[in-house]
Amino acid sequence: MPSLLTRLWAQRGRFAVPVFLLLLWEFLARIGYLPPALLPAPSRVFMTWGDWIFGFDESAQDISGRWLGDALASTTRVFAGYTLAGLLGVMLGVSIGWWRFVEKTIEPTLQMLRPIPPVSWIPLAIIWFGIANKPAIFLVFLGAFFPILMNTIHGVKTVNRDLLRAAAMAGAREGQLLRFVVLPAAMPSIFAGLRIGVGSAWMLTVTAEMVAVKSGLGYSLWDSYYFLRYDLVIASMISIGLLGFLTDWLIKSIMNRLLHWQHAGTVQGSRA
Repeated sequence: MPSLLTRLWAQRGRFAVPVFLLLLWEFLARIGYLPPALLPAPSRVFMTWGDWIFGFDESAQDISGRWLGDALASTTRVFAGYTLAGLLGVMLGVSIGWWRFVEKTIEPTLQMLRPIPPVSWIPLAIIWFGIANKPAIFLVFLGAFFPILMNTIHGVKTVNRDLLRAAAMAGAREGQLLRFVVLPAAMPSIFAGLRIGVGSAWMLTVTAEMVAVKSGLGYSLWDSYYFLRYDLVIASMISIGLLGFLTDWLIKSIMNRLLHWQHAGTVQGSRA
């Protein structure tokens, strides 16, 4: 416990601005400068959020105690769509970046599809998949796919050619070049795309839940808006931000573990 408190105290600078803004928000709400019907005080928001999670006083009304189910529903959709986007985005990105004929055949079509906003696919997604999880997963896939794809292509195309020549001179075959040279060298760019993609995945799942699904954090947010429960709207926004932060932290932790050699090189370079 002391070590945890010590680490938190060492990171106190990161919490200074959020804490100050919360205190200012609470103060302005209590003196009546902010209308409570339009922007409830943080204390009201956190009380309602607590009831949404634990269900202790039903201040969240019909969703009291249902936060975990809503969070799991949204997280499941993000995980499904994001996993598909990650697998397909990395495989296609490596193929387009490495093989010229794949680039000429597939990339023009993808580049025409890329500027289309994922939300514009909502009508077609509902027609194709109905009102259920599938349209939300489809939209999450679209939102995460292109950042992962483009960063993977960039990572493969910018691999140091001297590394490739050295491996080829040592007798490495094409498959070995891809596995032992190209993929490790492209990993920083791939993980950059994965981190951008997970943010897009959360944005798209919330958008889909507002329109095409009847459960999840996005649906609770939109339903609360209709009933003028802005404390629940803000609690939903905080929940989405927190879960998005945690998923990004998880990906960043995996990246740091897999790319420990990169950090070691950076530290040695700075010492030199």
